Amino acid sequence: MDHTEAANSNSNSTSPSSSSSPPPPLPPAVVLRPCAACKILRRRCAENCVLAPYFPPTERAKFKIAHRVFGASKIIKFLQELPESQRADAVSSMVYEASARIRDPVYGCAGAICHLQKQANELQAQLAKAQAELVNMQCQQAMPAS
Repeated sequence: MDHTEAANSNSNSTSPSSSSSPPPPLPPAVVLRPCAACKILRRRCAENCVLAPYFPPTERAKFKIAHRVFGASKIIKFLQELPESQRADAVSSMVYEASARIRDPVYGCAGAICHLQKQANELQAQLAKAQAELVNMQCQQAMPAS
């Protein structure tokens, strides 16, 4: 059977009534483009993939960082335990914590927080010193010259 005969036999095999019915739905379990997590894990991305909304295909580095520190199973378990309204913030926190842990394996986020608190205390001391100098200058200007 040549190519034209195959095409004709395929077109003849469909019944006229099937052209008026809607096409069968696509299988719901497969997404055309896998999320970054499923792509990195080399698995098929299901339509109800818990990671897909938070690790889109364009943000592979985001998942790599979190996966390196926490592991995929812990990330999935953690997200499944949270209500959907809190998941985006949780993912953001996990990625931040993982980045901090990679930069500073000993202290992680606590090291960054400690550094920022120290910096804030130093700035407050500088501000207090500048305010004291300002008050001193204002007092000197207010005193009549003798």
